[in-house]
Amino acid sequence: MVNCQMQPMRLMNGQLVPAQADQPEGREGTIAYRILEQHNTSGDMKNLKIRSDGMLSHDITYVNIIQTARMGDMQEFCMPYVLTNCHNSLCAVGGTINEDDHAFGLSACIKYGGNFVPAHLAVIHQYAREMMAGCGKMLLGSDSHTRYGMLGTLGIGEGGPELVKQLLHRTYDISYPDVVAVYLTGKPERCVGPQDVALSIIGAVYAKGYVKNKVMEFVGPGVANLPIEYRNGIDVMTTETTCWSSIWETDQNTKDYLTIHGRPEAFKPLKPAEVAYYDGCVYVDLSTVECTIALPMHPSYTYAISELKANAADILHECQEKANAQITGAKLDLMSKIRGGEIWVDQGLVAGCSGGTFDNVCAVADILRGHSCGNGEFKMSVYPGSMPAYIQLMKNGALTDIASAGAIIRECFCGPCFGAGDT
Repeated sequence: MVNCQMQPMRLMNGQLVPAQADQPEGREGTIAYRILEQHNTSGDMKNLKIRSDGMLSHDITYVNIIQTARMGDMQEFCMPYVLTNCHNSLCAVGGTINEDDHAFGLSACIKYGGNFVPAHLAVIHQYAREMMAGCGKMLLGSDSHTRYGMLGTLGIGEGGPELVKQLLHRTYDISYPDVVAVYLTGKPERCVGPQDVALSIIGAVYAKGYVKNKVMEFVGPGVANLPIEYRNGIDVMTTETTCWSSIWETDQNTKDYLTIHGRPEAFKPLKPAEVAYYDGCVYVDLSTVECTIALPMHPSYTYAISELKANAADILHECQEKANAQITGAKLDLMSKIRGGEIWVDQGLVAGCSGGTFDNVCAVADILRGHSCGNGEFKMSVYPGSMPAYIQLMKNGALTDIASAGAIIRECFCGPCFGAGDT
């Protein structure tokens, strides 16, 4: 299903063959190398000094970043800088404190030339996909899940000081990263979603540290079998593998997505050269991926749902004991969720930059149409990723189907991803 090849590989005319670490012919042939070369100002590809094409921050991080840059005598935002308000939502966390943050963000954009995205309008990464990402670009974000590889953009999630440096005309300095090919073949089975593929990859690579601080470059014939929103759902979850960034081949699907969002000029074809050297490879046969679940306390604690259902008592007990040992005073009780041999679920959430995509919400509507998600103990909420997507989901009837089944349609907000904003 997912197989890690822990040796250098060379992609030649679309086929991967073993390579020698001391013979890195074709290193310049990866998509990642070419994008990094275009953004490097040092002249030395071993030691990069990067200037990005734009930046994003949300309302947990942008106040400190801007205030620090002001102390450094910043006179203007010297590149496109977007401030979103999708984390500290006014009604969710902190009340008027967050209102102060938002007022500061708006005043900073007016003074320094940034772009302010009001609360509930968009999840930060969905906004970047629709409005900023483009083939061959690099974007820096003060959020862990800054990933736009499926649109040909190297997205880097960093701490605030790196964004401050960009605002003060300095560079993002890093050694050239290893690049690992994620070679996709096959096509997912019906009802296997992007989160299933993402979790399968995370479960295979995380514990080994196999892609830590590396670029995951998605290539292979299986890429063409995935719609862009499906790729979105996988790509943004690469953060959970501990990789540095991600990049994908681009194709007609990429072009169509950018055209739909009014930016056809942002497209250009990206693919590896005829010879491309990779520091390793992750083989993924999409046709063998099963519906997958991650249990507390990390997305790498993955099981096929069929396996979990067949061995619920043993798996949940092990997970419960492991979680309670990790957190002092924790009293996680998963065993109480087994009733009559079945696993009972209290709450369902469809949200965020991976789950709240247009296609994902449409899939939820297809499943729930004409049914009920229950009237009592089970609570379900759906958070579309952006208001443009929200409007289209209203037009095609998906939100009506979901609400008619008893689920609650919520605002465009990242809160469920970090436990905020719901009852």
